[in-house]
Amino acid sequence: MTETHRPRVKYVIGPDGSPLTVADLPPPTTKRWVIRRKAEVVAAVRGGLLSLEEACTRYTLTVDEFLSWQMSIDQHGLAGLRTTRLQQYRM
Repeated sequence: MTETHRPRVKYVIGPDGSPLTVADLPPPTTKRWVIRRKAEVVAAVRGGLLSLEEACTRYTLTVDEFLSWQMSIDQHGLAGLRTTRLQQYRM
């Protein structure tokens, strides 16, 4: 079976409304994941700038961790990415 690949896009619209390219993404060595950085990675995957696999490999994330970021944005907006409020949103 042949696997179809979506054509790679040059940029996506980031969480703040500005264009986001691969060069604008957080560096692969990122250790401190603030809301903006998480949202940029989610936007990059959703827009086709990176695949889920590429994002997880690049940032040493598990698929579950990435999906939790995505679900938090969907359910609570950017505020859902705050780690200090995580318990409040999960109830």
